[in-house]
Amino acid sequence: MVWMITGAMFEILWAIGLKYSDGFTDPFFSTLTIIGIIISFGFFTKALTVVDISTGYAIFTGIGAAGTAVAGMILLGDSFDIKKIFFVLLLITGVIGLKLSSEPYRGEAT
Repeated sequence: MVWMITGAMFEILWAIGLKYSDGFTDPFFSTLTIIGIIISFGFFTKALTVVDISTGYAIFTGIGAAGTAVAGMILLGDSFDIKKIFFVLLLITGVIGLKLSSEPYRGEAT
C-alpha cells in the first residue's frame, strides 16, 4: 500500500504541475511535471505487483483526484464550498471501502 500512496502523492504533484506548466510551454514546470508522471507511474506499477488492477487503479486515481481537489482549494485558490468537501469525503470513503472489500492479491509478485 505504501507504493500506491506514494504514487498517488506524485500524481497530485504532477497534476498541480500541469497548472504551472502553462500548457507545456514553460520548460521548467513541464520538465518537473513529466518527471512527476514517470515517478508516479513507476510507484503505481510497483504497487500492481501486490494489488489487483481493478482495485489498484480505483484507489490510485481516487487518492490522486481527492488530493488534487484539496490541494487546488488550499494552494491554488480553487473554489471551496461544503458540497465539494462532501463529495471529496465521499470519494475517499469509496477508496477506503474498495480497499477494505478487496481480497488478498492472488497474482504473482515479481
